[in-house]
Amino acid sequence: MKKVLISGWLALFALPVFAQQYFATPEKAATALAEAISTQNEPALNGLLGEDWRQYLPQREADPQAVARFLRDWKVGHKIVEQGDMAHLNVGREEWQLPLPMLKSAEGWHFDMAQAADEIQTREIGRNELSAIQAMHAYVDAQNEYYQHFQRYAKKLFSSAGKKDGLYWPTQPGEEPSPLGPAFSPVEPGEGYHGYRFRIIHDGDKQTVALLAWPVAWGETGVMSFMIDQNDRVYQANLGKDTETLVQAITRFTPDEKWQAIEQ
Repeated sequence: MKKVLISGWLALFALPVFAQQYFATPEKAATALAEAISTQNEPALNGLLGEDWRQYLPQREADPQAVARFLRDWKVGHKIVEQGDMAHLNVGREEWQLPLPMLKSAEGWHFDMAQAADEIQTREIGRNELSAIQAMHAYVDAQNEYYQHFQRYAKKLFSSAGKKDGLYWPTQPGEEPSPLGPAFSPVEPGEGYHGYRFRIIHDGDKQTVALLAWPVAWGETGVMSFMIDQNDRVYQANLGKDTETLVQAITRFTPDEKWQAIEQ
């Protein structure tokens, strides 16, 4: 599967209205973009992408590694993939595809920033969902480790102050770390972890415990909700715009017809 170059390109705000530069071929448009990025030519980038291009492309000062990576991969190799009136730029040996599609119109080829916004958000959602699933597998490992220490499963993600009644508790240098790291705790209240919230639920009528994950904002930070049991089996469901309300009623791992097992 082709990888996508998305590092540093995920900050989206209101899309501006601007006049863009047009090209006879998508190859010429891509070359102009690479040259503008290489020289950090702001007037050229404004003409290609609009004055708010910083919302889409990493700046050398803000994310020098992303800029250097693109320029390195461009030199290694690049090609245009056309599908009708739309084209994409792939760079590097692994053919990373930029989330900046080029669209053909009567005036010529130009970068379609409205489509770019959709692609960037779609890729961000996909990355968030994969991160949520990986975090859930880490949860199962943490529960198994907790059980080995205490002969019971934790009913909380985070321990009460001064206790070890959850999967995570702060430790001092030299102390054995807790089974679960602090990553499930959002930096800012309400943010979640990679766009997802998590809650421990009962695993049916068993003594083991399962985990429920759902997007902080359905359709923006994620689409699918997930459940995982103590056997590391993951199920997913699209609960729609009422996700936040529906997940509050879920207290047990009892997936019905809405939930489908993920083949892993």
